[in-house]
Amino acid sequence: MAKPAKTSGPSQRQLRIAELIRHALAEMLARGDIHDEVLAKHVVTVPEVRLSTDLKLATCYIMPLGGGDVKPVLKALTDHKRYIRGEIAHRVNAKYAPDVRFLADQSFAEAERVDALLYSDKVRQDILKQPLRIQEEGEGDE
Repeated sequence: MAKPAKTSGPSQRQLRIAELIRHALAEMLARGDIHDEVLAKHVVTVPEVRLSTDLKLATCYIMPLGGGDVKPVLKALTDHKRYIRGEIAHRVNAKYAPDVRFLADQSFAEAERVDALLYSDKVRQDILKQPLRIQEEGEGDE
């Protein structure tokens, strides 16, 4: 019997549990369940959580609204890691409560960088040099 092809990327289970963890963490932050002065002063978003393949490590990407004071917020979350892990264990019905780590979300900065590149004068010149080609119906449907 042939082995199934190895897929690249997370499994459906990883995605589902990561999303449950993201919702649980976002709810804790929104309600103020984590008692910390730094966290009380900031509105923190949780755009993504990624799980390891064995579901034992959850990497939570966070960003304070406005993008400022990332380091103090990361430190505050890391200081309360044990409490957060316990709360996630109660809220997410999984075999193991994953260890959590927190990283700053870089997707906003990356999007700004790409936008800056796309709207730069050099790219604009290249685009103007290319003739506009409209794809005809049926073309490229191979």
